[in-house]
Amino acid sequence: MKDGNGEEETLDLASGVFLSPTEKGEGSSMPVVHLRRGEGQRLLAGHPWVYQTEVEEIRGDIVPGAIVDVVDHRGKFLGRGYLNPASQILVRLLTTKEEPIDRTFFRRRLEDAWEYRRRFLPDVQAYRLVFGEADFLPGLIVDRFGDYLVLQTLALGIDRWKDEIVDLLREMLHPVGIYERNDAPVRELEGLPLRKGFLGPPFPTPIQIEENGLKILVDVEKGQKTGYFLDQRENRAAIRPYARGKRVLDCFCHTGGFSLNAAAAGARSVVAVDSSAEALAGVRENARLNHLEEKITTVEANAFDFLRTAQSQGEKYDLIILDPPAFAKNRNALEGAIRGYKEINLRAMKILPPGGILVTCSCSHHLSRELFWAVLKEASRDTRRRLRLLEERTQGRDHPVLFGYDESYYLKCFIVEVL
Repeated sequence: MKDGNGEEETLDLASGVFLSPTEKGEGSSMPVVHLRRGEGQRLLAGHPWVYQTEVEEIRGDIVPGAIVDVVDHRGKFLGRGYLNPASQILVRLLTTKEEPIDRTFFRRRLEDAWEYRRRFLPDVQAYRLVFGEADFLPGLIVDRFGDYLVLQTLALGIDRWKDEIVDLLREMLHPVGIYERNDAPVRELEGLPLRKGFLGPPFPTPIQIEENGLKILVDVEKGQKTGYFLDQRENRAAIRPYARGKRVLDCFCHTGGFSLNAAAAGARSVVAVDSSAEALAGVRENARLNHLEEKITTVEANAFDFLRTAQSQGEKYDLIILDPPAFAKNRNALEGAIRGYKEINLRAMKILPPGGILVTCSCSHHLSRELFWAVLKEASRDTRRRLRLLEERTQGRDHPVLFGYDESYYLKCFIVEVL
């Protein structure tokens, strides 16, 4: 294919190394995405995505998953990243520099991510090693559970580099094993198949880690997401001072992270509620590992129904933890999600005594911090219970929030006293 100057354009897909283009992208060996007039300010502010609707034209051969340059309407270079014509996110930027995207590039990005965790989480053995765009590796998730890694490549562009990345991770970290959890439905939006399995020799998939001084079994094959929700590590530890001597209710408990911390802190009793029998089996096994089985009772139930029944029966708990899955996975689901968040928080407020503590979380990016706050205010008004903010928290430091990329800030956690 020839460009506007009549010069042949080629894309070297085998090596993955590309020559730097001129400012207008003319004579480049890679395709160039030209934005419409008035677009590009969001990229300059630090956001890494280019949407289909922002693009005027693409010059050069369009190869799904290939590296392209992005320029504004004047031809000024803005960044370089993966192209996927099948996705509404047309380009995910890897860099704002005119630099080769090759093995050395990915090694440097992985080393930077690792060094950040070593600086700020020096004594933690289970953490998110790579958090996608927030670590400047769009679509890549790598969780570390001691000597094992779990990997997700959630975008077409990064999936094409998977073998190279796995090889680099082995060189850098020498893991005992790596497991692929590419069964996330978001891959289908990228035109990618769902798959999971061992990347290398097999190993027993229940892995024991230590978190906040507790032994936790993580099933990287069958557990949700990559097997465990590492983003709540610090928040689970934060509830300990509020749990001592209290009757605790942990709704949407998964495998019991909050329940275990409450029991270990000296809670009088803990009721762990989840709709998954498999997750509750994990709670019981984790309780046994930590000699806390006498304090923790599991209940298989829909949390909405459990809260409603508890209220009708006049039950009271001193500390209630609400850590539901994302109710709003997209903007279209936001209205229903707001109703869901209000419902569970309203019910919880009704079964807390004066001075009771509510730990309430939302992992829905589309439910902003301000909107979540408004939901709590409405529930407070409707129950005629005043709230006193004790702590406002967010995701762990291994899930960094990147200014300019608002999607990286998703987890909201309020600890409030219900008066």
